[in-house]
Amino acid sequence: MAPNSQVNPTPPASQPASTAESKAIAVEIYDQIYHLRGIDPAYIEQLARVVDTKMHAVSAHGNTVDSLRVAVLAALNIADELETMRHRYDALAGSLSLSQVTLRSRAGSLAGMLDDVLDDRKAG
Repeated sequence: MAPNSQVNPTPPASQPASTAESKAIAVEIYDQIYHLRGIDPAYIEQLARVVDTKMHAVSAHGNTVDSLRVAVLAALNIADELETMRHRYDALAGSLSLSQVTLRSRAGSLAGMLDDVLDDRKAG
């Protein structure tokens, strides 16, 4: 990301994007200062810390000093984490959908059984 860039991450749910105003912030990533603008400076700082931490971890485990190469490897690591989380989310969402269908089916069966019991009581 180039210095003086506009950052438009999805703002936290507590802050609607339509009424938020863009603010300037300086962050340090891999010993470089970047002047960014975005809706939530604290969130941008958090993202910058994640990138900085990942870049330092990649450089510590490798033998490269080329910051572009470190950035690309860090980006690949972050992308891998994102894809892993997406797969986990999709699996959980699918499991939740199946659970909801099962619960609706059981609720329907129980409602039918309850109706039968109440009808028997009315008749008897």
